[in-house]
Amino acid sequence: MMDIDLSKLKFDEKGLLPAVVQDAKTKAVLMLAYMNEESLQKTLESGYTWFFSRSRQELWNKGATSGNTQKVLSIKYDCDADALLVQVEQKGVACHTGAYSCFFNDLYHLPNLPVQQETALPQVLADLYSVIQWKRQHGGEKSYTKYLFSAGQDKILKKVGEESAETIIASKNNSPSEVVYEMSDLWYHCLVLLAYHNISPADLLAELSSRRAKENNSKY
Repeated sequence: MMDIDLSKLKFDEKGLLPAVVQDAKTKAVLMLAYMNEESLQKTLESGYTWFFSRSRQELWNKGATSGNTQKVLSIKYDCDADALLVQVEQKGVACHTGAYSCFFNDLYHLPNLPVQQETALPQVLADLYSVIQWKRQHGGEKSYTKYLFSAGQDKILKKVGEESAETIIASKNNSPSEVVYEMSDLWYHCLVLLAYHNISPADLLAELSSRRAKENNSKY
């Protein structure tokens, strides 16, 4: 058992602390949940997130049924000691809707605020991945995405191969519009393949980011 003094924390009158969960790699805010002292202890002991459900009045282990677990890398508390920031290694998606993050609904943003491409791309990929995961579980009979998962890995791999070939042909035709169209199809099927293996776009971007860091540190 990890021996950590929790007496400095200020649990509310119901014995709870809000816990903001953040992806340690991407820094994206994944979800907000609540911990009591017992769930926090279980989190510290197991190394994976445990929370207290206010609606069910019971402890729950994130990912126990879905497989979308959260390996805890660090836990911080704020200046008032009444809120936690839990940085995790997210496996799969964080939201029960199939979304990468629970925070995907826009309430307000500054009008005409320019969107930087380096932040827009991860969001676009995360949003599309969320749709793919949702259709994987809830898609109807006419859902192409649902069909791909039902058909299995070989069908998905076949489509990745076909779209790769069509992207090559578009490039050989020197047609930028065709390249964009065919590569969009390719990226979609690649995201389906990631979802098949429960790998999130964030995992892929983190790998690319680590490679960029190595290149920046190279002498050549």
